[in-house]
Amino acid sequence: MVRVPKLTRADVAQAARNPLQYIAERWTPGPRTVRRAAMSAVVMAVLIVATGGAVRLTGSGLGCPTWPKCTDESLTTTSEMGFHGVIEFGNRMLTYVLCAAVGWAIVAARSAKPWRRSVTRLGWAQFWVVMGNAVLGGIVVLVGLNPYTVAAHFLLSTALLTVAVLTYHRAGEGDGTPKPLVGKAVAQLTWILVVAAGLLVAVGTVVTGAGRHAGDSSDVHRIPIDWKLITQLHADLAWIVVALSVALWFVLKAVDAPAGPRRLAGQLFLVLMGQGVIGYVQYFLDTPEILVGLHMVGSCLVWIAVLRVLLSLRERPAADAPVPPQQNTGALTAA
Repeated sequence: MVRVPKLTRADVAQAARNPLQYIAERWTPGPRTVRRAAMSAVVMAVLIVATGGAVRLTGSGLGCPTWPKCTDESLTTTSEMGFHGVIEFGNRMLTYVLCAAVGWAIVAARSAKPWRRSVTRLGWAQFWVVMGNAVLGGIVVLVGLNPYTVAAHFLLSTALLTVAVLTYHRAGEGDGTPKPLVGKAVAQLTWILVVAAGLLVAVGTVVTGAGRHAGDSSDVHRIPIDWKLITQLHADLAWIVVALSVALWFVLKAVDAPAGPRRLAGQLFLVLMGQGVIGYVQYFLDTPEILVGLHMVGSCLVWIAVLRVLLSLRERPAADAPVPPQQNTGALTAA
């Protein structure tokens, strides 16, 4: 039987003052563990979008009519609130799971040896985005599912996904100086693709705000715009993104770029095709809930694929070991 070491008062005091440092001094995760922790945050960022979509598509947006409590008298859902209360409250509780995943990523990055300061900062950036989006989610409820706040809520979730993907990518590369793998013109074409994909996601939130899935069974305000017109703009942007992805793949092949960027550009095209099929089918079938939910998850997958292409155009080797400073006989410098 393994004896558990007894904590001294000094240990308890140190853990209270700086828990991350306390853990880092006693745990050294490997690179694979750090990447797994970062990936868990990516998965949860997608899952929170999926469950948020389920809240809206089941008309449960006001299942808990207030915030931060579920009702004025109860922190949790009650039996009288029925199915909608369970769905809305369940989505709120999933935020704690997301926080746990982000927390694991922060602790793993902080405890790695050597300490990856940049990865740790990205983990903390995720935490603050989660906190901001939780507050925004409460505002969405308090203003009765105003479509502009709902759109902002989704866009902030996309920002969280962006930072989570960047954290995962940075956890798998070194801290040396970034080295481009393609020329400037190819990088510029990729950035145009990223901007177009960002506009596609943003316009998609307007389509949602003007569409029929308001998020609650009551009469919820919608964005006063022609839904078919904004949907056509969304489709046009989708075709622009597809064309840019195809052009990028051919350019990468023409300049004999490394296999990684070419492979990821091909994967992006396939994801876009799948998302396009879902989009057109849901439009002609009058936006059934299940397809709208799949389209929301698909938007996350498209954005992840776009970011992976962008990040694949560079490499960052491990940083060179720092040269120890020369000893100064006149004074001692504290580390």
